[in-house]
Amino acid sequence: MIQAWKEKWLYGGVGLFVLLISLFLHLEVYWVIAIPAALAIISVALFRLHWLLLLITFSVPISLNIEDVGGGFGLSVPTDPLLFGAMLVFLIRQLYEMNYDFKILKNPITGAILLFLFWILITALTSELPMVSVKFFLARLWFIIPFFFVGVQMFKYPDLVNKYMWMYIIPFAGVIIYTLARQAARGFDEQAAHWVMQPFFKDHTIYGAMLAFYIPIFFAYMFRKSYDINTKILSGVFFLILFVGVVASLTRAAWVSLVGGMVLWGLIHFRIRWWIVGIVAIVGGSFIFGFQTEIMHKLEKNRQDSSGDLAEHVESISNVATDASNLERLNRWSCAFRMFAENPVLGKGPGTYSFLYAPYQRSSELTVISTNFGNLGNAHSEYFGRMAEQGVLGLAAFLLIIVAIFARGIPLYYKLKNRDQANLLLAVLISLATYFIHGTLNNYLDQDKAAISFWGFIAIIVAFDVYGERIEESPTEDSNQLSK
Repeated sequence: MIQAWKEKWLYGGVGLFVLLISLFLHLEVYWVIAIPAALAIISVALFRLHWLLLLITFSVPISLNIEDVGGGFGLSVPTDPLLFGAMLVFLIRQLYEMNYDFKILKNPITGAILLFLFWILITALTSELPMVSVKFFLARLWFIIPFFFVGVQMFKYPDLVNKYMWMYIIPFAGVIIYTLARQAARGFDEQAAHWVMQPFFKDHTIYGAMLAFYIPIFFAYMFRKSYDINTKILSGVFFLILFVGVVASLTRAAWVSLVGGMVLWGLIHFRIRWWIVGIVAIVGGSFIFGFQTEIMHKLEKNRQDSSGDLAEHVESISNVATDASNLERLNRWSCAFRMFAENPVLGKGPGTYSFLYAPYQRSSELTVISTNFGNLGNAHSEYFGRMAEQGVLGLAAFLLIIVAIFARGIPLYYKLKNRDQANLLLAVLISLATYFIHGTLNNYLDQDKAAISFWGFIAIIVAFDVYGERIEESPTEDSNQLSK
């Protein structure tokens, strides 16, 4: 009798739902067709949260940015709503269950991230534009909570680490091919290289940054012992697509970051003593300081602007005399220092640079691409922008994350018994290094394209650090245990 009543309620409910959907479609209220998809996503979030994170990862390279959805706020669809939902599900679940692994919270990298978030909150409350800063803080939360705090638990299972990588690269490869096809149709014109990746990526700089970010991963996958020959060849194909993409992108900062990543790889792989690195850095810094006048004169003689010719484009990297892009970057940095000087402790407020920097520009430093509206990027530096917006402690908190990553990650590379995992860890460290180098010249952690990979890769390091002794390459762990 009870089973019969259950079946009647089920059939009745389904019938009513279909009837309502049909009625709304008849009335031309078409948004209701999204309800079944929304219910499915909610179910996934409640019972298989890691599946939702993989879905978000897959959607990021092909997500679209809406510049203004009201109130001057932008939105990436579908990723921002999904990230916000994943964050809420995780927080509600933790309030109810209170079972988060304390070993993750004790990790130094986690501590640095919590300090980083705490200082963003403090400076958001003291901001000159509180609404902008609170929105900035919330956006940081819906990037960091799902892809770091959930991600560490997720990445204790090796199969999910690899799925995460492949879920990003597959749609990203489609975007790269799309971009290359559009470039080829325009004869690989230098100006076209700046925008042909739209609407998926805002411009060639963040596109190039993510190309450089994933190159070390798929280079490591080509030599992964546990992969069969077909998977190694497939990894090589994706590596080639990434490499061609980064060359064609004409993103100078991406090239510089890859060179820096290769240097770091050599230092770690060949176990170069860090005191030797320190001595070389001190000697190099002293040389630059001692001959700064001569170096500046030499740089000012470089008149090579950015160009479609690869050799000329590389030469333009050091042109601080006529290259508009380089000069505008110097203009934005100067504004950041002036803003920092006014409030060195608390800064102007997270996310406020692009709204406030215009009065800090000087006529002698303006370029042909200068603007007062902040519509061509912000401070063009993760470090100087953070310094202007969150003061010296905000910069220190971000630098502490960097120090913690390498202080924990590099020794762990030598200790992991499974060399496939060790090599992947090394690739992750190199990928993050490319972003930290790139971050000197640009900043993208306010965009989903970079943020979910950045925080996800840090989560991989912490997962290897916390659960490294238990991780095995054989599929003895069932990733579905995450739902328990």
